[in-house]
Amino acid sequence: MTPNPPVVVDHVRRLARNADAFFLPRPLPGEPGRFVVDATWGTITPMEIAPGVRTVGELEVIAHLEAGLPVVDVRLEHYVAEGTLPAARSIPHTEVLDRLDELDPEVETVLFCNGPQCAATPDAIRRLLGAGWPADKLLFYRGGIHDWVTLGLPLEPAAS
Repeated sequence: MTPNPPVVVDHVRRLARNADAFFLPRPLPGEPGRFVVDATWGTITPMEIAPGVRTVGELEVIAHLEAGLPVVDVRLEHYVAEGTLPAARSIPHTEVLDRLDELDPEVETVLFCNGPQCAATPDAIRRLLGAGWPADKLLFYRGGIHDWVTLGLPLEPAAS
């Protein structure tokens, strides 16, 4: 089997998308803590997703969860069904404007999706900012599920 030709991202070469690309890291059977990752899908998101929106990492997300503050999984339902961050609630990015009453514009809220190459969180943030949401209340967990599971952190069923 020949490798896929590279894709150019600005001046850096990136692998072309595999025909059977998968969006979530897959655990290796019988090898706890080891995963197979498909790095060929999606478009890499910037660290700063929008002016005023802070990008956070795993330790900040854990502190946010421990403080009982909102964490929102903006992935589509079929991804969330495979597990999400502890205590995260599911509001798909396509429904975020229809479900504004479930969010508080005065409380910092972490939003995340499949990872650095997933477009769901950038879309949700764009929609919220367009609806007048204060940028300083949105926290972008860019690493998403991809980085969460590959660091050995737990998943659980989504909160309703």
